[in-house]
Amino acid sequence: MNASDVLPAQFNVASWFVDKNVAEGRGASPAFLHEDRTLTYADVQELVNRTGNALLELGVEMETRVLMLCLDAPEFIGTFWGAIKIGAVPVPVNTLMRTADYLYFLGDSRAKVAVISAPLLAEAAPALVDAKRLKHVLIAGGNHGQFVSYEDRIAKASATLEAAPTSRDDAAFWQYSSGSTGFPKGAVHLHHDMVVCCETYGKQVLGIRPTDRVYSAAKLFFAYGLGNACFFPMGVGAQSVLYPHRPTPESVFELIARYRPTLFFGVPTLYAGMLAVKEAEVRFDTSSLRLCVSAGEALPDEIYRRWRERFGVEIIDGIGTTEIGHIFLSNRPGAARPGSSGLPVPGYELAIVDDEGRPAPQGEIGNLRVKGDSTMAYYWNKHDKTKATLFGPWIQTGDKYYTDRDGYFWYCGRSDDMLKVGGIWVSPVEVEATLVRHPAVLEAAVVGQEDSDRLVKPKAFVVLKEPWRASDELANELKAFVKDKIAPYKYPRWIEFAGELPKTATGKIQRFKLRG
Repeated sequence: MNASDVLPAQFNVASWFVDKNVAEGRGASPAFLHEDRTLTYADVQELVNRTGNALLELGVEMETRVLMLCLDAPEFIGTFWGAIKIGAVPVPVNTLMRTADYLYFLGDSRAKVAVISAPLLAEAAPALVDAKRLKHVLIAGGNHGQFVSYEDRIAKASATLEAAPTSRDDAAFWQYSSGSTGFPKGAVHLHHDMVVCCETYGKQVLGIRPTDRVYSAAKLFFAYGLGNACFFPMGVGAQSVLYPHRPTPESVFELIARYRPTLFFGVPTLYAGMLAVKEAEVRFDTSSLRLCVSAGEALPDEIYRRWRERFGVEIIDGIGTTEIGHIFLSNRPGAARPGSSGLPVPGYELAIVDDEGRPAPQGEIGNLRVKGDSTMAYYWNKHDKTKATLFGPWIQTGDKYYTDRDGYFWYCGRSDDMLKVGGIWVSPVEVEATLVRHPAVLEAAVVGQEDSDRLVKPKAFVVLKEPWRASDELANELKAFVKDKIAPYKYPRWIEFAGELPKTATGKIQRFKLRG
């Protein structure tokens, strides 16, 4: 899908996702459910317009960056779309970071205004004081301290706002992608990108419709969560549940039983944790779910099968990136191939190439490249990183994949996570997925470690369902279990039992922290 074929040259994406719902008669329809409050589409439009006008009154102009440190709450929705509607550029950032990270985001983005949810102020406050270009701070949802109240500002602002005359190719928002090394990179997305994601994955894979209600455990500041809980439902006039707190397995089940979503979005780690909740299928009503979705890292086939057996609904696994905006490769409802990432999403082209950029034969592991019109324009102020990632209309994701004879894509790990054992690529994901099939294992992470001959072999860090069972005998049992299930050379030469695994805020295992 090319945006130039379906969208006019002058285009403001806030009009598409916010104003269109009201214009088409959905003003009274529920849009967002937040704790005990329901925002209709008319409420959302008013919140967006008031926020946009409040930003204009603070001197925010077209292309001005607005840093957002917001929980999944109305202030996120108002600020994100309000900034876009006036032609400014919202920059939502991870709410789980530290002061030094926020100072970096403020400095790198050169944001003049920041909107922050009150519970996050304690960590952010020192960065706000030290940020040289920051002029105004609005605090939402609680005590604003020395700063200005977001609610007070928007209450005084006009509820009428005309969308700025932006281009479909203007910068609309940024999202930071951390990668495995170096400082985070600001991926610059354009006004047409969210439309492309919605019209391809949202409608053609999820089949999202106005009668759906979605809940995403992945938060709005992530590319995955932003599509799941914000622009996908808004693209069809559906409903979304906003939950500002940490999604524990128990709380997620409670939310599903309370709000009765039809679509649930999680990550493999969360699904594993939910499967560990005893008698969950009896204690919680999950009958509203028509489909579950997983992304972030590969979903082991064992989790897929156990989830479907216990809850009677399948998980479709896929892969997306911050740089591409959302999922571009996915299984399909009713046609999932457990353990695989599925087939290309309509509107995207995929290729697997070797290190020289030549097409890799079927079945051979190579580098994944993607072509699609939701791909970022560039990394902000990171020219070399942009050149290393973008190849004309193609982007190299940093993931290792191979395809089978039916065209399904199979994930083999990140480029910097792959292991070469005896000259043969070994996927840590395959070994991890095998380990979690053992009844004693909750989670596993596999990295490379040098042996006495300085040759790299797999080492596994294992979290047990019952930690007290850790022993040399169990370690040997796990090694034999892997040898029996996959090619023997792939088995972990060392097993180290751990209380937990280091993870990103999205639940991805940080294997680089385990490398000794």
